[in-house]
Amino acid sequence: MGTENSASVFQLGSGMWAFRYTYTQSGKRVSKQVSKDENGNPFKSRRAATRARQVAIDNAQNSRKPKPTVRKTIQEVYQEYCATGRSDRAYNTIRKQDSLWKNHLSARFGSRFVDEVSAAEVVDYLTELYCGRGLSYRYVESFLKQFYLLFGQAYSRNYLDVDSYNKLCINKDTKIHMPKLKTDDDLDIVAFSKEELAVLDDYFHGSNAETAYLLGRYCGLRINECFGLKWSNVDVVNGTILIDRQMQYQNGLIKLVPLKTRNAKRTIYMCDKLKVYFQELAAQRERDMLQYAALREQNQRIIEDLGGKKISSTELVNCLPDGKIQTVNSMKYPSRELKSKYHIMFKYHYLRHTYGTMMAEMNTPTHLLCNQMGHGNIQVTQRYYIALSRTGIDILKDNLNRL
Repeated sequence: MGTENSASVFQLGSGMWAFRYTYTQSGKRVSKQVSKDENGNPFKSRRAATRARQVAIDNAQNSRKPKPTVRKTIQEVYQEYCATGRSDRAYNTIRKQDSLWKNHLSARFGSRFVDEVSAAEVVDYLTELYCGRGLSYRYVESFLKQFYLLFGQAYSRNYLDVDSYNKLCINKDTKIHMPKLKTDDDLDIVAFSKEELAVLDDYFHGSNAETAYLLGRYCGLRINECFGLKWSNVDVVNGTILIDRQMQYQNGLIKLVPLKTRNAKRTIYMCDKLKVYFQELAAQRERDMLQYAALREQNQRIIEDLGGKKISSTELVNCLPDGKIQTVNSMKYPSRELKSKYHIMFKYHYLRHTYGTMMAEMNTPTHLLCNQMGHGNIQVTQRYYIALSRTGIDILKDNLNRL
């Protein structure tokens, strides 16, 4: 006898979980109750039962789909996707997909029929890329995503039957997956130590890149968000910054484009130090507009903003007093100099890691940090709470000595 917690997923007297669902078959309503997975193992959690229920419902619905009657090669699937299935994708996403296809996947899989490629073959290929050719784990993950995209497109257009699709993309025991991570691969969050931050603070102070540096240091902005920031999005009175666009190079042109995800649009709150800095910077900008009016008019770049509107580069926060634009490339020289002079491996994105790590160490509520970082998944934010920074290790040792 089960103790129901909901109408569809409930806990059994044994402590295990089960689910029930209803579907229509040959015009009749059919009800089923399931307490074990496809391997005969009981569901140990509500989450596992809920997930299995959704798969069962999908399978029941998809079993009524007609069997594929048209065979398509993977190249044909990709071409169809390019023509009709990605008009809503970002410019950089399209470039990345095309690069993977042209430089890697086309020659190896393009002529193959999509229904004849097995999960094992794909996993072997990913393993070859990662272990054989030595490509980075993160880069190989982009291949995995592309395969999911291709098989998903084929299935949605009825070029793959439900059983094949489930084996490739749904069943956790058979679906395509990444090879095992090498023990010497480091996917940890890289954050600067307090000593390194002291060097960086001193290095960037008074430089042309100081504003960009401080936005990474105290706001955790991504580099494209930083250089795409407009003065109209900065409230120096209330100390807030609206992030709603980013800078990108598209076909050699500098443009301000929408953010990659909806969650990336957010309002950032400045610390008092940054607020004072921006108030002084705004006042200095007013003086520069008068003092360097002719130079600013001559040096300005006209760039494309959201919606195709043309704006002057002088509307950007990261613009030099004489009107010259600063771009994501403006951090290349500081990176080289910091490495050669101070032996600090500087990447702008590490400032974002440092911001997240330090905020986590100060016990910032996870949901608030998730919002400030612009993460779509709170699990991404939680990585900062489990990262082992030098400060975190010091706290750990101090607590151990109190035992």
